Amino acid sequence: MRILVTGASGTVGSEVVPRLLERGAAVRALSRDPANRVFPEGVEAVAGDLDRPESLEGAFDGVEAVMLYPHPETAEEVVARIRAAGTRRIVLMSSASVETDPEADTSDNFGHQHHRPVEEAVERSGLEWTHLRGGEFMVNDLDSYPDSVRAEGVIRAPYGDNPGVPVHEADMADMAVAALVEDGHHGRAYEVTGPEHITPAERAAVISRALGREITFEHLTTAQAREMWISQGVPLEICDWLLWEPDPEDSTGWAADEFVSKDYERVIGRPGRTYAQWVADHLDAFR
Repeated sequence: MRILVTGASGTVGSEVVPRLLERGAAVRALSRDPANRVFPEGVEAVAGDLDRPESLEGAFDGVEAVMLYPHPETAEEVVARIRAAGTRRIVLMSSASVETDPEADTSDNFGHQHHRPVEEAVERSGLEWTHLRGGEFMVNDLDSYPDSVRAEGVIRAPYGDNPGVPVHEADMADMAVAALVEDGHHGRAYEVTGPEHITPAERAAVISRALGREITFEHLTTAQAREMWISQGVPLEICDWLLWEPDPEDSTGWAADEFVSKDYERVIGRPGRTYAQWVADHLDAFR
């Protein structure tokens, strides 16, 4: 079975590729610049850019399944090329921010506006499809926490008492591989979360225990968080979306209704990886 992986050098894609090889798949990795990427032995690297569908000529030939990242501006044409090549299955890396209530107001939901049009293009294709709706990724903490942990022994974040359900990138990879190589996932939109609720302040405590030294937590105001994230290169519209507060007096904020999904456990057969496991996997980043 030949499978094409878009985003093959990214956070999830780089976990998917070796897992597919272990399952005996022939892997084709799509990259804008394959000459400057290192993939495992046996991977066929091809050039292509999802933002320029004309660059994808021949990329999907002979491919049975595609792991697809969302590019809403070109989704229709990319999906049409996948279908024309005779591919039978698409596994889409989507988002838990997609609103499933057709009556819901999504005008301020950046995640829905970005991901749902791609889901719809895939669903209209007539191919087998599976959506993986991941929420917050644990690995995002590597953008904000390590520098201040190493230099000051502190973690700074807004909504310090808000419980989230972040997911390990390896869990997303497990789900992608299952949907790519196994039957029985067509027409499913899986919600992929971590196995536990955990607040930013509790994450600091987990990192502290793993390092064996005190790491304190400092609450940021929304203005301070916006300034920090913009300095880290986060687009303003995403900052505003992340900092959306339906009720400023609600101490649990926007994360109050997040739930722990059992989809990972049902598909893979074991609980998802905890935040403590993720920290252990990335501990060198905090030392």
